[in-house]
Amino acid sequence: MDNKNAYRILIAKPGLDGHDRGAKVIVRALRDAGFEVIYTGIRQTAEMIARTALQEDVDAVGLSLLSGAHMTLFPRVVNLLKENGLGDVLVFGGGIIPEEDMIELKKQGVAEVFGPGTSTTDIASYLTTALDGASKQA
Repeated sequence: MDNKNAYRILIAKPGLDGHDRGAKVIVRALRDAGFEVIYTGIRQTAEMIARTALQEDVDAVGLSLLSGAHMTLFPRVVNLLKENGLGDVLVFGGGIIPEEDMIELKKQGVAEVFGPGTSTTDIASYLTTALDGASKQA
């Protein structure tokens, strides 16, 4: 991926989850894959994440959560993005999320959910494919 045409990805840790090692691994892997990555740090509210997505003009928002609040926080971010005119921003997530919750999150607008052990190469490939497809439709 050419860096001057790199997709902008926001990686955020919503809620009270203070475990950020996985998010930092994703940040590094996506940067290494040529994405422009903004990392918000831990303990972000859904409102803070949506505001940052708007300010940074991102193409995608990645949410990392291990606290179990994914069914509340992920849809809240999706809805806030839509309310702020960012309904075209791809939202993806990762963490310890049961399969049945992954299915429901996708119904609520989360494009993809990655579980533990997912290859960072697979995540980067998914984002490239999904974002390339979205830019062709625009």
